Amino acid sequence: MISDHSHSSSVEQHATNESKCSLRILIADDHPVVRAGLIAEISRHFDMEVVAEAKDGHEAVAKALAQVPDVCLIDLRMPLMDGIDVIVRILEKRPTACLVVLSSYETQEDVYRAMEAGAKGYLLKEAPMEEIVDCIRAVSRGQTWIPSKLGAHLAKRIAEHELTPRESEVLRELSAGKSNKEIGVAFEISEGTVKVHVSHILEKLNVTSRTEAINAALKRGIVRFD
Repeated sequence: MISDHSHSSSVEQHATNESKCSLRILIADDHPVVRAGLIAEISRHFDMEVVAEAKDGHEAVAKALAQVPDVCLIDLRMPLMDGIDVIVRILEKRPTACLVVLSSYETQEDVYRAMEAGAKGYLLKEAPMEEIVDCIRAVSRGQTWIPSKLGAHLAKRIAEHELTPRESEVLRELSAGKSNKEIGVAFEISEGTVKVHVSHILEKLNVTSRTEAINAALKRGIVRFD
């Protein structure tokens, strides 16, 4: 009996140690089915466990700071606060946090903004579960994870000329159908200054018309028609 008790204690201690060594995961996504699926799949791996889930951006930040997970999987589009803002807020308080974007969006701008904000990885929701698990393990070891397809997007985006904040604002107004005069009034600048901004936008996006500029902006995720 003593021997059996000793063996039982040893197993329990081993399980406790194993639990302590598990990677603690937070999943932030506004779709319950997505969260449930990820939790079920991740829980099948002995070296990781889901310790928290969040349905919106505010909850994601709060739980990431309270639970201090090893890796956070963050959806890019969530209610109350989008994924980029979530990343920024978490890193303000936990600069070493390992954050991975898990999204349906793969535009150059989405990938660039996520990595620029401080994400350690970017995955598409269509990725095989094995890839998601490998990514979790990799970023927990300090590595960066970007699939080759998205890496090409990122490299291309970085290589291109960046729009200034004002140019991005003007481009969004153009996408809304505003005239140069209307944009000038909105930003309290002259119509001539607006024309200069538009000229720079066309040059940087390598297009020749406003319509082409708007199409390019939509493809890259700079503007959206939600």
